[in-house]
Amino acid sequence: MKPLTKSRFKLGLECPNKLYFTSKKEYANQSLDDSFLQALAKGGFQVEALARLHYPGGIFIDTENYEYDRAKNLTQKQLTKDVVSIYEAAIGHNGLFIRTDIISKKGNHIKLIEVKAKSFDPNDEFLFLGKRGGINSGWKSYLFDLAFQKYVAQNAYPQFTFEAYLLMANKTKTAKVDGLNQLFRIPKDGNPRTDAVTSISSIDEIGDSVLSEVNVDALINGIIANEYPYFDNLSFEESINLFKDSYQNNQYLNWPTQFGSCKGCEFRTTDEQEKEKLKSGFKYCFEKQHNWKPSDFEKPNAFEIWNFRGKNLVEENRLLMDAVTEEDINIKPEAGRLSASERQWIQVEKAQQNDNSIFVLKEELKQEMDTWKFPLHFIDFETSTVALPFTKGRRPYEQVAFQFSHHQLNEDGSIEHKSEYINNTPGEFPNFEFARALRTSLSKDQGTIFRFAAHENTIVNAIISQLQTSSEHDAQELISFLKSISTATKDNVDQWTGNRSMVDLNKVVKDYYYNPLTKGSNSLKAVLPASLHSSPYLQKKYALPIGNINVGSTNFEGNQIWLEKNGDEVINPYKILPPLFDGWSMLDLDETISELEGIADGGAALTAYAKLQYVDMEQNERDEITNALLKYCELDTLSMVIIYEHFRYDIIN
Repeated sequence: MKPLTKSRFKLGLECPNKLYFTSKKEYANQSLDDSFLQALAKGGFQVEALARLHYPGGIFIDTENYEYDRAKNLTQKQLTKDVVSIYEAAIGHNGLFIRTDIISKKGNHIKLIEVKAKSFDPNDEFLFLGKRGGINSGWKSYLFDLAFQKYVAQNAYPQFTFEAYLLMANKTKTAKVDGLNQLFRIPKDGNPRTDAVTSISSIDEIGDSVLSEVNVDALINGIIANEYPYFDNLSFEESINLFKDSYQNNQYLNWPTQFGSCKGCEFRTTDEQEKEKLKSGFKYCFEKQHNWKPSDFEKPNAFEIWNFRGKNLVEENRLLMDAVTEEDINIKPEAGRLSASERQWIQVEKAQQNDNSIFVLKEELKQEMDTWKFPLHFIDFETSTVALPFTKGRRPYEQVAFQFSHHQLNEDGSIEHKSEYINNTPGEFPNFEFARALRTSLSKDQGTIFRFAAHENTIVNAIISQLQTSSEHDAQELISFLKSISTATKDNVDQWTGNRSMVDLNKVVKDYYYNPLTKGSNSLKAVLPASLHSSPYLQKKYALPIGNINVGSTNFEGNQIWLEKNGDEVINPYKILPPLFDGWSMLDLDETISELEGIADGGAALTAYAKLQYVDMEQNERDEITNALLKYCELDTLSMVIIYEHFRYDIIN
């Protein structure tokens, strides 16, 4: 009988019903295909490899995931030693099973050490507990995970005393060597858990670690003693027993659905997975608890409403869009723009009326656009943050800006891919060269600069902060330029608004425009295909090769066509991006080390940059990944241009 592991315990905390769907291959699981989660997981294995150097000479319990008894027996044998460190120590008790990242035993005292790629500031007095005394939500799952480990360990070995620690990336520490991130590698086709290759044998070889240990034992004891309940109606021990019994007996708990949990449920199916006959855990719950029929899943529902929290709708079983009322939205108008609640109600109303026409505050949008100065500049950044820095002197999760794309739209309507920057050289900190290239690109005129969402402004703020503590010869000139195109973030002591501060095209969309085809999403990858589908101008223009329509490109041939259809459906241009290594022979593919298939989202882009840090990568593979990144980033800024054209030629004219 399969035990309740710590990962399944954490899943049960998210939603007890998920325990019924996990490990069942017939149920779709979107978290398995999430490129951001995959990138985070790879970073986690690297941090774990470094963490083991804090406890050198440890014994690795090398067993398969399903070899529960063998793993427990090997661990038990090691625990007979008076002094020992164990990696992935396996402990079981009464149908419960844990693997602890590191155990350090001295006599009868054992440190339970959970390694996390998450970062922390040791000077933060409210790190784990908020000012009101409750556990901060961002730490809750980590701490309950560790509490589960201590509960199992203490019950399995009552003769020992256990003390709980977190070992994490310390934001106040800096890397003492270049290439720290690449000292811990997972070989091609290797298992990250068992095959990670460490290029050093001690922390002394890298000067110091960027990880630090935090004693959280008092907090963990409080969780076990029910001082910090996760569920209102269950004690800590009761939740463990409930999860264990339901999982082992293959029982669906029928736990009441909750708006937030269900909205983000990973056990949904995509259209492709439906065709493959995969099952949906989301559908299972709603058929059981809300009596939804198959046709109900085809209808718009309240989970699609942008930025909406509808707890009462779940309790009253009014989750289909037809049942949502103005009172549920609580509309609060704002002058000159769409308020969040107005936007939500427009979405509901259009869904109820089966109306796919665009809503726009035309005059307000026109007034906004009239303030923009030609030539218009559209920029997009690709960035990376990693727990183990790529370069010396950098902190965990410090921003690294390695690429930008820049489109220019001239007053005559011509479009140029004006400039781009990418750093693909291992061991170089690119931010300052990035800033110089950006200044060169944007300093030729006073045209309006556009970004999409807050990311670019956040990155510019981060680079300003890095420059302020640097010895760069042109630091002040770069800071002056960067401040001129940005606005200070709210947490910045120094406040400013640049005279050319980037216009957030995403905010323009939110303030004045709603397209029902986005289903409430305001992301670039949702607004772009919706705009193409709704725009006669764009459909006529972009059905032609870019070489015929005055659209310049650095990375695509003149015969590139961006508007493709599958029947009446516009194909998202990001799905048209070519796969990596297209046309490569099997022999050449065998020589690659990146294990990438394509770059069509931000998660894949940051993974690609991490792979480019491999010094042993062959030049042809480095070039292939670089070219894919350039194509992806160019499409991002072209997408912004296309959305602008939609506003100008379909709405304002």
